[in-house]
Amino acid sequence: MTVPVEGAVLPVDKPVGPTSHDIVQRARRVLRVRRVGHTGTLDPFASGLMLLCVGPATRLSEYLTGQDKEYLATARLGVSTDTLDREGQAVAESDAWRQVTLGAVEGALATLRGTIEQRPPVFSAKKVQGEAAHRRSRRGEKVSLPAVRVVIHELELTELALPEIGFRVVCSSGTYIRSLARDVGEALGVGAHLVALRRTRVGAHRVEDAVPGDFREPIPAGSWITPLDALGGWTRLEVDEAEAARICHGQSLSTVGDGDPEGPAPGPVALHFRGHLLSVAHVEGGVIRPEKVFPHALEAAS
Repeated sequence: MTVPVEGAVLPVDKPVGPTSHDIVQRARRVLRVRRVGHTGTLDPFASGLMLLCVGPATRLSEYLTGQDKEYLATARLGVSTDTLDREGQAVAESDAWRQVTLGAVEGALATLRGTIEQRPPVFSAKKVQGEAAHRRSRRGEKVSLPAVRVVIHELELTELALPEIGFRVVCSSGTYIRSLARDVGEALGVGAHLVALRRTRVGAHRVEDAVPGDFREPIPAGSWITPLDALGGWTRLEVDEAEAARICHGQSLSTVGDGDPEGPAPGPVALHFRGHLLSVAHVEGGVIRPEKVFPHALEAAS
């Protein structure tokens, strides 16, 4: 199956081993399309859902990247590493994990739920004076990154098999699960690092619906996510042909179709023409202003 003219989002179940860039390169070769991007990096030792934006849908990446994510993770207590994961070098070890109790672990997790200030790993893509922090760290430079506010919506223990603990987390975009493992270890006073990670959901999209990471052509038709469906959970507003023409010229609308006479609620909306995403727009003061326009929707709808 060729890529739809309006582009599409392809959910892929990344295996352990390849980098996120490797998966993108594979998609470019298999689909014979240059415009492929992803909506959130997974480390090589991690697996799970990657949303690949293909063709014109690459312009949706910023909206999908910001969605909440769900992970299944395993942390190893008693050993801290410089990268906060199993790929790094041990920097501290403790046998105190042998005295850790179920109640202590539950208590540690409880302290990390909600809105927290999280310290990003120094081995990360965070920029320091325009350069990735991990590059500076690997040169032996001392890197200090400011804490970032993130939201841990859900955090629950799934397995206790000391010295390892398994947990499930639902979090805001920008959360580092490696940092979460470190923080659990610090809360317990024994140190910890991440040894396994699987992303199971991005927004409304689940890994169960993804194609395997070794995907080949043809991609099953049911695997593609349309640009409109990719924005699952967004308010949708349908426009008619005259309104579609105005949107394509970057003009705002005061009303849309035959919707609520009071108008849609303020905030982001997905404008569509005959079921195809025409624009990402924002409603404010009764006016609908297009932020990004996807003119391929007109061709797809014809």
